[in-house]
Amino acid sequence: MGTRTQSLEHEENSMKRIGIIGSGSIGAAVARLAVAADWEVLIANSRGPASLSGLIEELGPLARAGEVQEAVEFGDIPVLAVPLAAYPKLPQATFAGRTVLSTGNYYPHRDGRIEQLDTLATTTAEYEQALLPEARIVKAFNSILFTHIPNLANSTPRTALPIAGDDDAAKAGVSELVNALGFDTVDAGTLAESWRFEPESGAYTQIYVADLDAFRADYLSDPGAPLPADRLTEILEASHRADVGARQF
Repeated sequence: MGTRTQSLEHEENSMKRIGIIGSGSIGAAVARLAVAADWEVLIANSRGPASLSGLIEELGPLARAGEVQEAVEFGDIPVLAVPLAAYPKLPQATFAGRTVLSTGNYYPHRDGRIEQLDTLATTTAEYEQALLPEARIVKAFNSILFTHIPNLANSTPRTALPIAGDDDAAKAGVSELVNALGFDTVDAGTLAESWRFEPESGAYTQIYVADLDAFRADYLSDPGAPLPADRLTEILEASHRADVGARQF
C-alpha cells in the first residue's frame, strides 16, 4: 500500500512540473501558462541560467532556471521551443524514451535552406524526429501566435490547438498537458500529416485572429478569437500543403 501511495504521489507531483527548453516567445508564453496553472517550471536555453534572470523574476517563485538536461528531466513531458539549428546541440541521449512537445516550425530565413523540407520529402516534425530518433515527438503550439497563447487560454468557448504524432500514448499525454494549460486539442494525425498546421497551410496562425485587416496592419495588437474544436477539425480537413521551397520567411 505504501509503495502504491508513493507512486501516486510521484505521478501527481510530476504532472505539476514542466521543463521548457527555449526562452523565446513561445517558450516564455507556455511558461506563463504553466505558472498561472500553479505548475513548477524549469527553463533552460543555450545561453545558460544567468541569461534567464529577468524572465524568472517575472514568472515568480514557481519558476527557476537550469541547464538543458535538467529541463528535460524536470517533468514528464519537456517542451522543446528552439530553432531547428539548435537540435544537433541538444543532449540527444537525455531525450531517449521521452515524449517531447515540440513547438517548432521551419523558417528558412532563420534556419537556412533544408533540402528535405523544401522538396516536401519530409515534414518539419518528421525532420525533428529524425534528429531525436529515440524521443517521441508530438507537435503542439506551433500553429498559434505567441501573443494569442495567453489571450486564448481558458477562453469561452474553449480554444483548440492541433497536435500530431506517431505514438498514440504520447499524443494522449501531450493532449492532457495542453488541456491543463488551458486549451482543447484536435488530433491532426501522424507526423507525416503535420503539414496541415505548418506555416502557410490552411490551419496556421491566422485561424485564431479576431480582425484580419487589423492583424495585417499590426499583428501584435490583435487580441485573438476563440476557435472551438469542431471548427478546427473542419479547417484541418480543408488545409493544403504549403510550397515550402518557395517560402521567403
